[in-house]
Amino acid sequence: MRTTLSLDEDAAAMLERLRKTRDENFKDLVNEALRRGLRQMAARPRRNAPFKTRAVNLGRFKHGGIDNVSGLLAPAEDESFK
Repeated sequence: MRTTLSLDEDAAAMLERLRKTRDENFKDLVNEALRRGLRQMAARPRRNAPFKTRAVNLGRFKHGGIDNVSGLLAPAEDESFK
């Protein structure tokens, strides 16, 4: 099949670099790139394994409760708490 194809500059540059390194003609290289890309686009997306985080025991909370946030932050900010 004969058709006219307009390529973006970056795609044309990549194809030209590949053509020089592989010593292939432009038509064969474009067809190979299209086949590979179309196969990849038509394939089912791979499912990643669900990400799991291991639980770690951090020990007991040393400051009682967290209801008084300013009281918890005062020692970290080196302020005298009233």
